[in-house]
Amino acid sequence: MTKHEERTDATIHHGEYKIPEGKLVVVDLHVMDGRLHAVQLSGDFFLEPPDTLSMINSALNGLPRDATSTQIEQAVQAAIGADVMMYGITAAGIAVVIQRALA
Repeated sequence: MTKHEERTDATIHHGEYKIPEGKLVVVDLHVMDGRLHAVQLSGDFFLEPPDTLSMINSALNGLPRDATSTQIEQAVQAAIGADVMMYGITAAGIAVVIQRALA
């Protein structure tokens, strides 16, 4: 199966969540073989250093579709270092938006 065929077979999901006293977080992702793929977070939040977003997206790829909030938060926390600053976004907020996309 080619990459194009795999992507065509994937279920596409979209979710949005306004973090209380924070910013809007949006996610688009595919589910293939029961796992998250092509996870793309976006929104009006800020991360320092800027490459943190790609590290978070990568950490979320491959998680089981039925991952708990705790598992999602742990994946995010494992992806970011102590020097990362998150403005208007939290690991818990990322878990919420992913679960909304999958609901």
